[in-house]
Amino acid sequence: MMKVLNIAAYKFVALEGLAELQAGVREALQDRAIKGTVLLAEEGINLFLAAPRADIHDFLAWLRRDARFHDLEVKESWSHAQPFRKLLVRIKPEIIRMNHPAIQPAAGRAPAVDAATLKRWLDVGHDDDGRPVVTLDTRNDFEVDVGTFRHAIDWRITKFTEFPHALLQHQEALKGKTVVSFCTGGIRCEKAAIFMREAGVEHVFQLDGGILKYFEESGHTHFDGECFVFDERRALDPALKPRVNVGALSDSPTSEDMES
Repeated sequence: MMKVLNIAAYKFVALEGLAELQAGVREALQDRAIKGTVLLAEEGINLFLAAPRADIHDFLAWLRRDARFHDLEVKESWSHAQPFRKLLVRIKPEIIRMNHPAIQPAAGRAPAVDAATLKRWLDVGHDDDGRPVVTLDTRNDFEVDVGTFRHAIDWRITKFTEFPHALLQHQEALKGKTVVSFCTGGIRCEKAAIFMREAGVEHVFQLDGGILKYFEESGHTHFDGECFVFDERRALDPALKPRVNVGALSDSPTSEDMES
């Protein structure tokens, strides 16, 4: 039985008092012996954490007492052992770096489709208006190589800051199509969807909750391979189970690298 609960979550929300928030979050996590990474920025919060279920749920209850995080949505998966080596709580200019001021938290979320809708669209090859549907992988090339949606567009970016330039190079190919951007848990594909709309792509959505939520709700349909994750589990299969035992890939990227 797997006993360590792993959570991934983010929220774009205007944050002030980052140093005070950082200190409070770090103390709350240390008190519960939770490991992982939390990134804080004026645009919001991004976290990957792991610990026994009771400790994770107790921390989430504490965090959600802050009105800014009361509706924080979490993706859950399990592992036999702790997949993180330490705890990091950092303040960054962006919770996922794009080097483009695309996100305005007060303006609300990017348009999204849920897993069931995307599956239905991919089953028939078009959206509800009859427009062809394409999926666009916004992750790094090494993540895509572990697994992705069948026939997904892959621009072979090596870091997320390359996405704006890649879009401008390939934008013409997206005309007349409904584009669904996707990523691991939702944060990169949300920024990507906002940037694409700013750039003039007319019919663009993000996959709500990313690949992890799709696995949870729709399984492996239309997806080949596994989902790379930034911890020592390396990848999760469509049942959200680790591909390898923790520690087997000690040199693999971790949550400290998730901004790349």
